[in-house]
Amino acid sequence: MVETPQKNGHRVRDFIYLFVILIAIWLMLTSSFHWQELIVGASISLVLGLILAKRYSSLGLPPISIKRIIYSIIYILVLLKEIVVANFDVAYRVIHPKMPIKPGIVVIETDLKQNFAKLILANSITLTPGTFTLDIKDDKLLIHWINVQSESIQESTREIGKRFEKYLKVIFA
Repeated sequence: MVETPQKNGHRVRDFIYLFVILIAIWLMLTSSFHWQELIVGASISLVLGLILAKRYSSLGLPPISIKRIIYSIIYILVLLKEIVVANFDVAYRVIHPKMPIKPGIVVIETDLKQNFAKLILANSITLTPGTFTLDIKDDKLLIHWINVQSESIQESTREIGKRFEKYLKVIFA
């Protein structure tokens, strides 16, 4: 199989981005700039970068870019914020004397086209306490919600999915 220059160019770019990301992770984990640790970190990052760049391009995911990396970081921060807010919301419902809950199952729609992006969305929804993704069917997700505010697909989508989806659209475009 002959690779096109564009595909090969993506692999080189993916390798460079992965190598830089892996070195950054290595430096954060070791918190050291000793030359021995830098050599070990660079060696491990080089090997992993070569292996992962080939695997990454075989997954059919969009090529890595600075814009996608920035949106991924923003997405992780938004996800962490939503997890904290949802934890406080669920804790309030648990300690409230009358336990104000209205559990139910709602359907939300997604504009995401890639299955992997839908999986990330479903897992993000499940990670936020008070919601749980039950199933994904085409462009719809079946969600158990601890406090159903609306049974309308559009309202449920806006309340549950859109906060994550706007970032995932850019990451997986």
